[in-house]
Amino acid sequence: MNLPLYKKIEQDLLDKIEDGTYAENELIPTELELAEEYQVSRPTVRQAVQTLVDAGYLEKRKKRGTIVKRPKIEQEFTKVIESFDSEMSRKGLVPKTKVIAFRKDAANEEVAGNLEIVEGDDVYKLIRLRYAGEQPTVLVTTYIPAFLFKELDDVDFSTNLLYSIFKEKGYPIKTVSRRLDVIQADDTVSDLLDVEVGAPLFYFHTRGFTDGKLPIEYSISKYRGDINSFVFEITENG
Repeated sequence: MNLPLYKKIEQDLLDKIEDGTYAENELIPTELELAEEYQVSRPTVRQAVQTLVDAGYLEKRKKRGTIVKRPKIEQEFTKVIESFDSEMSRKGLVPKTKVIAFRKDAANEEVAGNLEIVEGDDVYKLIRLRYAGEQPTVLVTTYIPAFLFKELDDVDFSTNLLYSIFKEKGYPIKTVSRRLDVIQADDTVSDLLDVEVGAPLFYFHTRGFTDGKLPIEYSISKYRGDINSFVFEITENG
């Protein structure tokens, strides 16, 4: 079947984006220039370009033109329990984790309430910077009740998956609840995630429960708004 002209142009533009002919954050030729190059009308070019804009490969900037963008990573953990590493690998990206800090701490009111323990009780505090490829993607701070896990001090969380450790210790994650807010990056987070101060971040609060609805994880995750999008699945009630 013959492809429409705009689809052929779309594919050629995509090929040039993927092979680096049009590099990330660089302008592509104008509609007029592309129309002359492909010997088609400007509306045909506009349709091809808009399809790539909708897919996240291009972005139109006022008074500048159209620039090449890295497509956003569709995060699906909002509808399924899956590790960051597994999801990134499934999407063809190489996951990497840098442990910023791992220590015991006293639970403050917020942490204690979410883990259903007493304020001041010991918790493990794990701070990880997680990458998709070479790009920092999310900063995660996780709190774990220490009374349930006596032997976490020697675990290397740059290579070991948290949920796998929970399962090995006899407390597999069975259900999670998440709340989503949007915040702005402060100085510290902007440095770690390589974004501007004030850049929008997706801010997730996650509670992980094992059997008997026992909370064993409270995590605060700050995802870059420029490279992440989230998939939600909603079913009819009743």
